[in-house]
Amino acid sequence: MGVTAQQRLILRCVGKYPGMTAGQLASLLHVDPGTVSASLNRLEGKGLLERRRDPRDKRRASLGLTAKGRALDRPSEGTVENAVERLLGGARAEELSAMVTIVDQLTGLLGEELQAK
Repeated sequence: MGVTAQQRLILRCVGKYPGMTAGQLASLLHVDPGTVSASLNRLEGKGLLERRRDPRDKRRASLGLTAKGRALDRPSEGTVENAVERLLGGARAEELSAMVTIVDQLTGLLGEELQAK
């Protein structure tokens, strides 16, 4: 595939939300904007992603996938995303409800730990 897991996640996010900015992407992923910028530069260099400058504000750019990037913007064998889709696709409603409860509890605990730091 030629991309890291982080780069693949970025491609999937930009594919789902075309036109988003690098700042919006960093916020969505809960990562530092500098980290996102470096990954975007690599993806742009590989011809997978493009930045479209805002004609009204040259500092802002919207993100979009190139044709090559769109070819990678799909679930792929051997990825966590694919495994989760396979797992959840066969789950019954009560199993999904239990999973949502557990994920909500985990999210709450992680949030508490972050606030305590």
